[in-house]
Amino acid sequence: MRNVTFRQLQIFAAVVRQRSFSRAADELFLAQPTISLQIKKLTETIGLPLLEQIGRELRPTDAGLDLYLTCKDLFQSFENLETQIAAHKGLQRGKLRLGVVTTAKYIAPELLAAFGQRHPGIEFSMQVSNRDEIIQRILQHEDDLYIMGQVPDEDVDVEAVPFALNPITVMVPRDHILTRQEGPLPLAAIARHPFLIREPGSGTRNAYLRLFEERGLKPNVLMELSSNEAIKHAVASGLGISILSIHSLALEGTHGAIQILDTESFPILRKWYLVYPKARRLPLLAAEFLQFCQTQEEFITQRLIALWPDLSRYLSP
Repeated sequence: MRNVTFRQLQIFAAVVRQRSFSRAADELFLAQPTISLQIKKLTETIGLPLLEQIGRELRPTDAGLDLYLTCKDLFQSFENLETQIAAHKGLQRGKLRLGVVTTAKYIAPELLAAFGQRHPGIEFSMQVSNRDEIIQRILQHEDDLYIMGQVPDEDVDVEAVPFALNPITVMVPRDHILTRQEGPLPLAAIARHPFLIREPGSGTRNAYLRLFEERGLKPNVLMELSSNEAIKHAVASGLGISILSIHSLALEGTHGAIQILDTESFPILRKWYLVYPKARRLPLLAAEFLQFCQTQEEFITQRLIALWPDLSRYLSP
């Protein structure tokens, strides 16, 4: 391993990320033969195949995945050092990489903006994916921290720190027939109406389908959609009803085309969690961001109550 160069590790990590020599060459502004040569030298030094062709993509072998995870830790150590050196110089530098489940895209930008005001000079990246894809990113150490509404309990050992409220409610068009009935409406009445549902892999979907199953009910699914925005537009258009986080109404509010319905067993009072692998030491900026988010719980709760005042009835004094 003494003969492995830092540049070879950078090239290898880019190939694993891009799953292609040509795309890695584009990312690093290198010629493709240079990429191929350095990967060949690295493979010879390690003494085991590091990549394998699966269809049109390159994937890491078991040894390659071990090396890739080591690369991630090594690069993070250098970033931490850069951050510490900048601090000694009276500067603030560094990059925070955040992976968030789809619904968290409504809360994460506000947190990053507020954190950025305290730490000017910090760069951010945010990857938005559904729950299953975020779990894969955790396994591959793609980001520093993850915001999730449901802690993963399969195939991955993580630390999960709750930091904010994430209530899920039933949402209907404002002129829907259900809005004319006195609530709270029974869950069975909701299940009979045309229902718009998120794609498999969504944490929100898992939460409310589990509730229906516990009550021996099955929603009348009309359509499966891949984003909260698509579902909101479909609900507002009168296509059906759905169940979403109140956070998803942050921009348009609760007095527009969509109304929150008073329903039995709702809201489901979930939490947002900051998640990271137990085996991984948190980068300096990520640890600071985690502490910052824990100070924002009351502020976020009050924002939700301002959005939907009835929420206060369901919160403990």
